[in-house]
Order: sequence, then C-alpha cells, then structure tokens
Amino acid sequence: MSRSNIAQLILAAPAVLTAEKSFRRNPVIGSERLNQRGLHRRRVALAARMAERRRAALAPRLDPDERARFDRDGFVIRENALPPELLARVREELATRPLPAWEMRQGQTINRVLPLPRDRSALGELARFVHRPDVHTLIGYAAGRTGNVVTMLQTIAVDPASGESDPQAHLHADTFHPTAKFWLFLHDVGDDDGPFAYVPGSHRLTPERLAWEDAEARTATQSADPHHAAGSFRLTEDGLGRLGYGGLQRFPVPGNTLVVADTYGFHRRVESLRPTVRTSLYGVARRNPFAPWNGLDVRDLPFVRDRGMSIYLAGEDRRAKRGKKVVYANVGTILAGAEQQL
Repeated sequence: MSRSNIAQLILAAPAVLTAEKSFRRNPVIGSERLNQRGLHRRRVALAARMAERRRAALAPRLDPDERARFDRDGFVIRENALPPELLARVREELATRPLPAWEMRQGQTINRVLPLPRDRSALGELARFVHRPDVHTLIGYAAGRTGNVVTMLQTIAVDPASGESDPQAHLHADTFHPTAKFWLFLHDVGDDDGPFAYVPGSHRLTPERLAWEDAEARTATQSADPHHAAGSFRLTEDGLGRLGYGGLQRFPVPGNTLVVADTYGFHRRVESLRPTVRTSLYGVARRNPFAPWNGLDVRDLPFVRDRGMSIYLAGEDRRAKRGKKVVYANVGTILAGAEQQL
C-alpha cells in the first residue's frame, strides 16, 4: 500500500464515529476487508443502542400515546397540528407571497425548497412551529437525539410523463442509524397524490436486519445504485418479510397533518399517476449517532437556529457561480406551488 493510500485511510478513519454513511466516498467505511470483519455491523448495532438510551431519557417528556405509537411503528401521525386560524393565513400567504426557491429534479419529480422568512407573518409563525416543546421533543425522540432541526418549505411537483422514475419512490432507509424527518402537510394528500409510505416497525433493528446490513455493506461500493453505494440502502418489498417486518403502508392524510418518522425505517414516496403539486413544512434531524447526550447542539442556538438551509443554499449559489455541479439550482423568487421550473 502506497504512502498516499495510508494517509488517505488515516484521514478517513475518524468518520467511522460520526454520521458519515457513504461507502463510496469514505475508503474506511467502504472497505470490503473491514466490513467482512464487522465494521458496518458494529456501527449499526452501537448506534441503535445509543439511540435507545437517549430516547429513554426523553420518554417522560412525550405524550404517552404518541410515544407508544412511535415505539411500535416508527412514526407518529398527528392531525389538526396548527390552529385553524393560523392554517388559513399560511395557506393564503402560500398562494400570494413569492419566496426565493431552489429546485432539484429526481426523475419525474421536482423537489423545491424555500427557506422560511424570519418575520411576524403567518409563514414566520409556521417556521417557529418546530420550536414548540412538544414538537421539538417528538422529532428528537424519532431521531434518537434532540438538537437542531433543519426546517423549510418543501414543494413536491410530479409529472409522470416528464422523466424516469423518482429514486425516492424506491423503498429505502436514509442511513445506518435513527434519524428523523417530518412533514406538516398543508393541504390534503389523497391516495393518488403520491402519499408517504412506511413499513411499520422497520425502525427496530431485528437480528435479520442486522445480518442483512452486514451483507449489504460488504458489496455496497460496487452497487450500480448510487444511493445504495452512498449508504441509503435500497430493498424490494418482497424482501421485508425476511428481515422480520410486515408490509408497506401508505398514508393519505388531510391537510394540517403532522407526520414524524424515523427514516432508518424503510419508507418511500408513492409514485403519483397524475400531475400533482403539494407543499409542506418539512424538516430533517440528523446528528452524530454515537454521542451519549441529547441537546447541546451549537446549531440550535438562537442566533444560528433556522438559518441552516439558507446557509446551505447560499453555498450552492456560490458553487454554481464557479461553474460547479450543485444539488439545488436557484430558480428565483416564485410561489411555493408554481409550476415546475427545471
């Protein structure tokens, strides 16, 4: 092994004790030899044990019914999340107030993100929804660790005739450890509108799941699916039973419904069979799974909180100006529910 390869491995090794998940990007995490010796299996098992301990510390602060439903299913669905008066004002602003927007195309789907304003408007109030103690703790419990929640408006626009299948419509887990996503759907999502779908109970690490993770890790760098190689493992629905899980369930919901899920559990976006556009308050909570404590997140300090997505998108704009490839392209100031731009 050359000196440069040894140096590369030394520099990559500390990421083993972080949330880094990519087998292809990190030569230690993606090492076939190390994974044959149990590296990935041990990371998954340790992360699950640490999440259990942190959740136990949070449990007394949760609504007992929501905690029981999450422990059983891996997600919580809460209807009538916003006061009706605030929901009405939010819907009116969405229909009339253009906002800076960025978009990413995934097959037939446009994923549009819009940072929320930090003002006294209805959308500003919506941005502060995630800071309610009951909401923030529930998201932290689902993530296995409280801390900063990156929050934004998200519009999903689907035109089935416009491209290849959406990779998010393939059954998958986001990463190797508990992590949370939430959606506060602001309008009704019908069964034919591409609703969220989840495998209840698949957030639990069964012996079969651990063995499957171990086997997949050994060949992940060779996967033809770039998402799989990046650590977001894909699975066909007929393989769920072999991991000790039941079947996939889809969740059409009325507007004003909050869905919080541990996306270590298997989930996907159901493909829409007709053009659809929907907007939700959306957020992600993902932290180092190996730290023993909840909270203590510098990104959750008042002068930093709620700026995470804006900071990231400003970086995307700088990359675009230098002619580099970006994930999200700036499409200017538009209405959240405007027609597809890309």
